[in-house]
Amino acid sequence: TRDFQNGKGGRETRLVMDAHTGTHVDAPLHFIQGGKTLDQIPMEQLIRKAKVIDLSAIQDVILPEHFAGHGISRGDFVLFKTLNSTEPILERDFVYISGEAARALVDMGVVGVGIDSLGVERDQPDHATHLALLSAGVIIIEGLRLDHVPAGEYLMIAAPLRIMGVEAAPARVILTDLLDPDDQY
Repeated sequence: TRDFQNGKGGRETRLVMDAHTGTHVDAPLHFIQGGKTLDQIPMEQLIRKAKVIDLSAIQDVILPEHFAGHGISRGDFVLFKTLNSTEPILERDFVYISGEAARALVDMGVVGVGIDSLGVERDQPDHATHLALLSAGVIIIEGLRLDHVPAGEYLMIAAPLRIMGVEAAPARVILTDLLDPDDQY
């Protein structure tokens, strides 16, 4: 028996949760049979420059025209800030990315997509959004909280739990201002 209050023994917390809990990273295996697992994604793809794009005026679904004028370039990792960051995230009514928008992002050459909802799609029976992104090797981050993050470029540090052979894992995602190469430290 542990007597924690009298300095004997220690506290241990047991967590039992889904790999898609809270902020998390999806690997291709999530929807692509034989796809890369989370541990097969190089850290360089998760510690990198990212662009936050403010789409908080969108009420329901993100379409290609909503991000067309935001300067997305080949090789970008984009993070969509929506109403989801300021409203409680609900299982049914969150802002999501349409399959058409996902295909447009793939055509633009993005390497990663993040969103501030618990999913990039909302119960689409064909899973068009996940399939378009993951089949092209685009990394997905879901469950971000971007309410206090202005649109712009940041250094993103996305650190999922290192679990071997899985399709997803909870992650701590940190955005910081890009360091100026001329700064002396």
